[in-house]
Amino acid sequence: MPTEDARREHRIAALERALAERILVLDGAMGSLIQGYALEEADFRGTRFTDSAKDLKGDNDLLNITRPDVIREIHDRYLEAGADILETNTFNATTISQAEYGLEAVAAEINREGARIARASVDAAVARDGRPRWVAGALGPTSRTASMSPDVNDPGYRAVTFDDLETAYREEVEALIDGGVDLLLIETVFDTLNAKAAIFAVETAMEARGVRLPVIISGTITDRSGRTLSGQTTEAFWNSVAHVRPLAVGLNCALGADLMRPYVQELSRVAGTPVSAYPNAGLPNAFGGYDEAPHETAAHLGAWARDGLVNIVGGCCGTTPDHIRAIADAVRGVKPRAPADRPVRMRLAGLEPFEMPAF
Repeated sequence: MPTEDARREHRIAALERALAERILVLDGAMGSLIQGYALEEADFRGTRFTDSAKDLKGDNDLLNITRPDVIREIHDRYLEAGADILETNTFNATTISQAEYGLEAVAAEINREGARIARASVDAAVARDGRPRWVAGALGPTSRTASMSPDVNDPGYRAVTFDDLETAYREEVEALIDGGVDLLLIETVFDTLNAKAAIFAVETAMEARGVRLPVIISGTITDRSGRTLSGQTTEAFWNSVAHVRPLAVGLNCALGADLMRPYVQELSRVAGTPVSAYPNAGLPNAFGGYDEAPHETAAHLGAWARDGLVNIVGGCCGTTPDHIRAIADAVRGVKPRAPADRPVRMRLAGLEPFEMPAF
């Protein structure tokens, strides 16, 4: 009987083969679907956290413990819609983010349970039809930034240190590995220093556990300035993380597909790895909702695929199983993008990219 490590190695090998053969489909939003269940404070507390001193409604990651049935149902719906990769419900599951609810002590458990729920959903789907799918352990950016001060009167102040972030991320990564994920997704990167702490945590955790998992890194261009919140351009962001040799690098969140395209195109031009992209369902309306219909989002992503820009596509805020179904249909049979083949150069980055010219 193969060990879990052997089974995971087999799944990773299958993922790498699939990525070379076709465009893979990531799932869509978790939070907007959870909102559709109209859960109340009691759902978030369950029977275990009834005495919590803080309100817990809105801590969607906690539902991995208190309402796993809801999370499992959402995962199942995305798989039925055609998703190849499920993200765990752990976007805010670091001790740093859970501190806002006074739940730092259960952060590791939230991650383990999130991974186990997604693993069970994927394994059941594979058992039904034999088509391989994978579980990505989601690592969000946390609610703090290491590069900028939250206090306009004290530019040198930082609410978090690199070491704080690394410690929190390492606990999260180890729990996700224990829960059975196939790969790790460092996503919605608005501060590359936060991402570097996550990358370091991933490397140290994998070394300690004696496993190697693929890593996807996905940044966020926050507005039409074409920069992350900490000020980097798309190419500068790539230069900052290229040394990790990720399975894929990409962009997600903040923008709808129509506004995200030029930045995906720029990343496709420079990245020597596969490129992922999962935009929002347009920009939020006056009520915070998203109005872009599935066929509209799919039309954009289908065009990106046909233009040779992407290898992995999916949806972020506001997207639903209907969006993922339409996206999967739009990219089916389209040849995946070939990684950029650029000459070897010294490439550095601050806010802007720098490439040492050839002599």
